[in-house]
Amino acid sequence: MDYLALRNLHLLTVAVTLALFLLRGYWMLRDSPRLQAKWLKIAPHTNDTILLAAAIGMLVVAEVNPFDQPWLIAKIAGLLAYIGLGTVALKRGKTKAVRIKALIAALGVFAYIVAVALTKQVVPGL
Repeated sequence: MDYLALRNLHLLTVAVTLALFLLRGYWMLRDSPRLQAKWLKIAPHTNDTILLAAAIGMLVVAEVNPFDQPWLIAKIAGLLAYIGLGTVALKRGKTKAVRIKALIAALGVFAYIVAVALTKQVVPGL
C-alpha cells in the first residue's frame, strides 16, 4: 500500500473513531441500553486497530522515526490521554457528572490531536 492510500485510510478511521465516540457518548448521556450492543463493543476496537496499523504503515513507508518528530510524540501522548479519558467517560466514571467532564475533556484532547496532525506543531497556532 502506498503512503497516500494509508493516509486516506487513516483519515477515514479517524472520522469513524470520532463518530463512534460521539454516538457512544450520546447514548451514555441518555442511559440508553444501546450502549451495551455487542457490535458497539467490537467495532471501535476493530476501527482503532486499523487506524493504528495505517499510522504505523505511514511511518514505515515514509521511513520516519516517530521519536525524531516532537509533533508525533505529542500525538501519541494525546492518544494515551484520549484513551484514558474515553474509558472514564464511557465505562469507569462513577457518576454521570464525572463521565460528562471526561467526555468533554476527551473531545478536547481529540481536537488537540487533530490540530497537531494538521500543523505538525506540538503547540498548534504558535
